Amino acid sequence: MRIAATALGTTLALAGPVSLAQAAPLDNEPLAAFRAAAPSNAAAPAAWAAGTRAYLVITTPGDTTAVRNAVAANGGSVFASYDAIGVIVAHSTATGFAATMRTVPGVQKAGATRTSDVPADAYNPALPSNPAQSAAPTTEPVRSDMTQIKADQAWAVNPGSASVKVGILDTGVDDQHQDLAPNFNAADSVSCAYGKADTRAGAWRDVDQHGTHVAGTVAAAKNGKGAIGVAPGVKISSVRIAEPGSTLFFPENTICGLVWSGDHGFKVTNNSYYTDPWQFNCPNNLDQAAILEGVGRAQAYAEGKGSLQVAAAGNSNVDLANKTTDSSSPNDSTPVTRTITNDCLDIPAELPGVVTVAANGTSGTSKASFSNFGRDVIEVSAPGESVYSTVPGGKYSSLSGTSMASPHVAGVAALLASANPAYTPADIRAKLGAHATDLACPSDARCTGTTAKNGFFGEGRVDALKAVGGSTPPPGKYFENLTDVTISDNTTVESAITVSGVTGNAPATLKVGVDVKHTYIGDLKVDLVAPDGSVYTVHNRTGSGTDNIVQTYTVNASSEVANGVWKLRVNDNASADTGKIDAWNLTF
Repeated sequence: MRIAATALGTTLALAGPVSLAQAAPLDNEPLAAFRAAAPSNAAAPAAWAAGTRAYLVITTPGDTTAVRNAVAANGGSVFASYDAIGVIVAHSTATGFAATMRTVPGVQKAGATRTSDVPADAYNPALPSNPAQSAAPTTEPVRSDMTQIKADQAWAVNPGSASVKVGILDTGVDDQHQDLAPNFNAADSVSCAYGKADTRAGAWRDVDQHGTHVAGTVAAAKNGKGAIGVAPGVKISSVRIAEPGSTLFFPENTICGLVWSGDHGFKVTNNSYYTDPWQFNCPNNLDQAAILEGVGRAQAYAEGKGSLQVAAAGNSNVDLANKTTDSSSPNDSTPVTRTITNDCLDIPAELPGVVTVAANGTSGTSKASFSNFGRDVIEVSAPGESVYSTVPGGKYSSLSGTSMASPHVAGVAALLASANPAYTPADIRAKLGAHATDLACPSDARCTGTTAKNGFFGEGRVDALKAVGGSTPPPGKYFENLTDVTISDNTTVESAITVSGVTGNAPATLKVGVDVKHTYIGDLKVDLVAPDGSVYTVHNRTGSGTDNIVQTYTVNASSEVANGVWKLRVNDNASADTGKIDAWNLTF
């Protein structure tokens, strides 16, 4: 499991089904030294056989009957089927099963999801324990991570709506915890371990402590006990995708969890893990190509149902925009060192539409030493060091990791959804960046980009107060144009703002707020044109297929007279994608 959480101090060592002496591993470390053994005295059900492996068989969404029949005809069995996305989870003891299935008409991809056997527990899963609860604390101090993102100020405006459901896709959640029980939604909670929904009461409970910690950061109740989550008024559901014993998150589990999230109306999900056993899945590997396709389809399905996925960037301190090697995979057997390229993806974090989150250090303005980074990969950042939150049994711990940063962002996303019920996932994703506090690169050559958007922090540290509409008016004189201007294919359009009443020149930190609705922003060049005709480029055909430019740029316009007509010029350089200038503003 790359749950990317490091316990702080030996008293906070990770506890799973069997107590572990070590702190939780970083997400780039092999799990052999950390994995707790599955119960050895459980009798295997008759349907299970030694050597059973799991596979994804990908076909056209809809009626998968023919391919499911082919699975049975070629030495396999259908363990689960997600017909809406054309993904079948198959089990087989035949070593050539995937290769055989790739020759079957209608099969688009097929591949193994693991390099180890499926546990016997998959056929008769044991329910996780329901831990005894400790006495509730009598204090509830506001922690520094919450003040850094202004969550404490946001609560006074809007603590979140009970109609907004957030899915915690993780190791499970202790629903009895006094800080989580008030906001826990059992009706939509489930276990997706092994890739099949288990709706029995309690199947969603934590087989570790990681998921409970994440859940508290999102929505621990504001009840005078222990801790407060970013969005203490929303509802949380547990979707356990970690398997007991190994606490690994295999592709079929992730697929089950994402489909469940879409079908059950989760407005936001938090994903503080990467999909095992490969830290990076490469499309030139037939097994991993099937994993990329299957998990990608599940994410697209969930997003299409209105669910935004927020995911941890990982704790390897590597540049996700310049990948070279992977030495941690496969983590369910024996890792090997392999050469990789940027085509190899950390999933779900690097899937289209997912908000990828880096971790800030304790200062709130630095990159946490462990956090992955990458220009045009990281979207936003959030506190990720020494985060205090809930753990099973009514207890609390401080953990560090991008796993801890991601739920801060999921909580802010839930506040956005609460304040703006009509927002789509794309709207929420855009506003997370637009509202974020810009953080400049430190003196570190690995950080590239601008203060407004760079490889360490993306568009900046998330802001909960702005998410609920509680932001104060920006400093300096403010001018805005809300008139829509259509952007057609291969055209150049302009929108004007007349500035008056400002003495002298524009500042060196002129803020240019841009809200352009347009598919495939890699087509666009966006310039600020000063009254004397000087041009300042703020966006130049980056972002590839990303939708919409909603962010604030900082321009050194100190050589320009402030008063006069300023223009936002947008140049569309390709066909097939169009949009509009929705709004833009200047803050002097």
